[in-house]
Amino acid sequence: MIGFFIANLLGYGGGPSSIPLMEAQIVNHYHWMSAGDFANVLAVANALPGPVATKIAAAVGYSKGGAVGALAALLATIVPSAIALIVMLRLVDKFRQSAVVKGMTRWILPVITVLMGILTWQVLETGARTLGWVQDLLIAAVSLFFIRFLKVHPAFVIVGAFLYGGFLLPHFSHVLS
Repeated sequence: MIGFFIANLLGYGGGPSSIPLMEAQIVNHYHWMSAGDFANVLAVANALPGPVATKIAAAVGYSKGGAVGALAALLATIVPSAIALIVMLRLVDKFRQSAVVKGMTRWILPVITVLMGILTWQVLETGARTLGWVQDLLIAAVSLFFIRFLKVHPAFVIVGAFLYGGFLLPHFSHVLS
């Protein structure tokens, strides 16, 4: 599960920043699953409590190698972070006031923003291929409204989208697409 090791070794900033790297390894490099399947795993992982990267790793590892695959993927996801955390905490503590350390943490944020934007676009495109752009953008807009303006927890919005997709969408998706 070198793909998980690489993604989490380079994923600065935690799970959200490693998701595009994991997606690149899982979908594009190793072809362990399609972009649509990855989007589904990501949605479920976001709905469950805990770190998203470990949930994605466990799901993909299990789908490819059963319990042993899940364990290998989890170790490949957790070990780089644990080692990097120990090393980085020592370095950051030692060089806390350094302009280099401050610059590194400031300049990495735009890169993470671009990675998240690319992942968002890819998930939107996948949704548009399966639902159509009208449904895809409607669901995205409603989700944004609930999360941003009504302050509904994203897990509840994801559960709502699951229910909508499972119970309501099949009855009138042909009208909106």
